[in-house]
Amino acid sequence: MRKVFLFVGLSLFFLNVNAQVNETKNDLQAIQKTLDLYMDGQAFGDSAKVAQAFHDSWQLKGFSDNEFRVIPKAKYLVGYKKRDAKPNNWSARTVFIDISNNAAVAKVEISTSRLLFTDYFNLLRTDKGWFIVDKISSRVPHKTVETPAVKSK
Repeated sequence: MRKVFLFVGLSLFFLNVNAQVNETKNDLQAIQKTLDLYMDGQAFGDSAKVAQAFHDSWQLKGFSDNEFRVIPKAKYLVGYKKRDAKPNNWSARTVFIDISNNAAVAKVEISTSRLLFTDYFNLLRTDKGWFIVDKISSRVPHKTVETPAVKSK
């Protein structure tokens, strides 16, 4: 009888662990899909795609010119210029995603010909899926290194 209880107990434990792994995998894929919407929208200047990734309460928070700034979603989405192709020397990547139940954080880097943008997102899972609810961002010029020309002999 003990063996039966042990077997049933272990089976339930492994089923629970497997369900948690599958849920995390599904959340990870759903979050990546949300981040891809954002990155594709940035690449093609498509404010509609970017807006789909953002919750209605979304805000950009940052510090520039010695001033803390908060930009709401409606103001942020103005000024996008739609393009047919990604600009030259443009790339984006998800650096990491960290999930805790229905909350997550993510880091995305977008590189243009002149600047490197680093975006940190707070995301929440709602009954309609995962949404970016807040963003803080930094941008820096790409570091260039001059190398001396090789002299021919």
